[in-house]
Amino acid sequence: MSDVQKIIFIVGPTAVSKSDIALHLAKNIKTEIVSCDAMQVYKETCIATNKPSKAILKKIRHHLIDVVSVDEEFDVVRFNNLAVAAIYNIHERKKIPLVVGGSGLYMQVLLDGIFQGPPKDEKLREILTQQIHDHGNEYLYEKLKKVDAKAAGKIHVHDTKRIIRALEVFMKEQKPFSELQQKREGLWGKYKIYIFGLNRERKELYEIINRRVEQMFDDGLIEEIKKVSKLKLSQTALRIIGVREVRGYLNGEYDLARAKELMKTNTRRYAKRQLTWFKKDKRVEWFLIASKDSIENIVDSILEKIN
Repeated sequence: MSDVQKIIFIVGPTAVSKSDIALHLAKNIKTEIVSCDAMQVYKETCIATNKPSKAILKKIRHHLIDVVSVDEEFDVVRFNNLAVAAIYNIHERKKIPLVVGGSGLYMQVLLDGIFQGPPKDEKLREILTQQIHDHGNEYLYEKLKKVDAKAAGKIHVHDTKRIIRALEVFMKEQKPFSELQQKREGLWGKYKIYIFGLNRERKELYEIINRRVEQMFDDGLIEEIKKVSKLKLSQTALRIIGVREVRGYLNGEYDLARAKELMKTNTRRYAKRQLTWFKKDKRVEWFLIASKDSIENIVDSILEKIN
């Protein structure tokens, strides 16, 4: 199969060395990198989001980095549209798209597609929300079970947002949400796709995370968050790890040591959630990186599998 029909994914938890391996891999194949990171899309945050340096961005073309300002919302639908277009254009240039990042949701929608459904119906949502206020979550959840048991089986009884959306889709389309979702279409099956997951022993990964957080503060994280905080941050930008933690310090809620510890803890928790998501996808082929392993050895193993 020719190179233009290939797509390579490098995924895994934060701080596991995805970028290092992707950059070394890029020295051996004609490629451009598509960021699969939910936060590197924001222009104003470089340190908090561990964005590639300007030198690296000049050397290897990257996509889906510095796409929007922190005052804008950025969702999975927008990511999918931009990423698919980037992958198509990379293939047009006879190169291999190298999708690199830690967002399991973004990877999944790229591979399997996304069901966008009908646009929001605010009046209908108000009616359904009022029913929850009047009768409780269980009342609306039971309604969903009657019209779409399959969707209800995947939604927690207290997840009001998803319950309302599933009912909204059914009422607008007159078809179950779960049935419509099956019609989605992604990249999987259209290209020769390799998905490599990177992991480390948990203790080692957490030590790397802790060191990275310390380095972020040394590199000027506090000043970066000060500048960013002058803007009205979108709900998605507020999820950048470091924003809330540093803001708490700047607001005098706790000292610098506490801000660092909170950021380390939240980053470690995020890494754990990332691994949980990726491990559920059986298409991922895993590499456990030991401290003694060189980046070159991992890259050599990947090259053997894709050539």
